[in-house]
Amino acid sequence: MSAEQRLADRRERLMTAAYTLYAKPGFTATTIERLCSEARISNRAFYECFGGREELLQALHERCVEESLSVVAKAVAEAPQTLDGRVKAGIRAYIEFTTADWRRARIMHVEVRRSGDVLTLSRQRAVASFARLVEEASADFPLGSDLNRRLVALGVIGALQELLIEWLLADDQPDIDELVAVAVHIFNRSLGTA
Repeated sequence: MSAEQRLADRRERLMTAAYTLYAKPGFTATTIERLCSEARISNRAFYECFGGREELLQALHERCVEESLSVVAKAVAEAPQTLDGRVKAGIRAYIEFTTADWRRARIMHVEVRRSGDVLTLSRQRAVASFARLVEEASADFPLGSDLNRRLVALGVIGALQELLIEWLLADDQPDIDELVAVAVHIFNRSLGTA
């Protein structure tokens, strides 16, 4: 392997290790030594890939967000071109993709908050990206009132995040179809279409 390929391989092994360890036991409980042991690389090699645990968490979070945005955008584009069709397709795609791997859901909705200021900017960029997606998907349809479309988008995104946190942490985990139904209801009410 070339030096670039070795670096890319180490970086990917660290991302894979962090995907599991940052989800459980969690970001704050995961040391660089443990990440390196799991990835089978030296501590020195870690710093050739990332400036610290925080930079690795940010890269991992951004990857999860990019993958999620791609899945949701595709689902919305392929949905019936009605507001209801777009809302249902986008919500179902997001919930199913996020919950398909509990580690992804945990990193995106629990560890992002537990990491403190580490992911503040990354989280804000992710929320802004999802808000734009909601705004674009609903742009052809009037809101049921004179509400600010961006603020409505931010509100429904917050509700969806809390539903996913409930799915992750509840003793009696809600069914995915139930999460989708509740999220669609909230979106439709917020957009003034129900």
